[in-house]
Amino acid sequence: MTQPAPSAQHHGPEKGTVSGPAPAPPSKPGGGPRALGLRLDVRNLSLLGVLAVLALVGGLTEPDAFLDTGNLQLILTQSSVIGVVTVGVTLVIIGGGIDLSVGAMVALASVWATTLATQDFGFAGILFTAVIVGLAAGLVNGVLIAYGRLVPFIATLAMLASARGLALQITDGKTQIVTVQSVLDLGLPDAYVLGIPPLVLVFAAVTVVGWLILNRTTFGRRTVAIGGNAEAARLAGIDVRRQRLYLYLLSGLCCGIAAFMLIILSGSGQNTNGNLYELDAIAAAIIGGTLLSGGRGTIVGSVLGVLIFTTITNIFALNNLQSDVQQIAKGAIIVAAVLVQRRTLRNGET
Repeated sequence: MTQPAPSAQHHGPEKGTVSGPAPAPPSKPGGGPRALGLRLDVRNLSLLGVLAVLALVGGLTEPDAFLDTGNLQLILTQSSVIGVVTVGVTLVIIGGGIDLSVGAMVALASVWATTLATQDFGFAGILFTAVIVGLAAGLVNGVLIAYGRLVPFIATLAMLASARGLALQITDGKTQIVTVQSVLDLGLPDAYVLGIPPLVLVFAAVTVVGWLILNRTTFGRRTVAIGGNAEAARLAGIDVRRQRLYLYLLSGLCCGIAAFMLIILSGSGQNTNGNLYELDAIAAAIIGGTLLSGGRGTIVGSVLGVLIFTTITNIFALNNLQSDVQQIAKGAIIVAAVLVQRRTLRNGET
């Protein structure tokens, strides 16, 4: 049992990422970690270029409204909640999984944290409950997938249905109004720090932590390894099941944080909160360059994907375009991003 591990690390460029002794073949055009890093940087610069074009379009079509400080703050604030969810989803996808339940987990955490019994404990009670419910839901997903050997699609789809149903049962279809003033105050302009809403600062902090986890820790390297080739990662000594469990816990944690942010933003808890968040988060990750098959992706790219989608929605709203047109535009962008990924893969990027 001690012999297969070294040989498993030399089956090809994809498995070579598991450990150092197996570099990509030098003769392969465009291969190698340095070339890959350069291409990812180019992708992120391209996404920044798209954001710049969107800003130009918004400035030309509705200059007074789009360029208003309040509107720019609104774009960043609206990006924050789904952005935090996207960070967790990105890590899960890079690890070779998928999470369709993030929107439902946000809804469940938000309504559980805004019940009258929870609000009696004030700010700390609401925050603690939102985070714990998110973690608990993520734990269930992780256990079912990592140790129950359920397919991630099925397990998280079941969680989506269950969490939505439980959220509806808790609220009885009614909106739960938040009465804790210290929570509501965080959504007011008086709470802004140098003109930046607190929710945006939370989003920035989660993004930085997610980037550090993925790019500067052994945990991040193991995540990429199991996403690229789980069997090779196992033979290299990585506990694949435990790693997957941790990834879904992180996704649940992000959902709990996002639920608290949504409570601040809306001042209430509803069973409809987080509707279609799973689709928006996955789409943003794809736009940012994360492969649905796992093994590659960036937190920065996913965040830029979130900003692009939110800016598009804002521009369409300012120009009084119907929501169905927005959805068509988003769908076209997703298809274009996937086609670009396939082209780069054929050119030997990975």
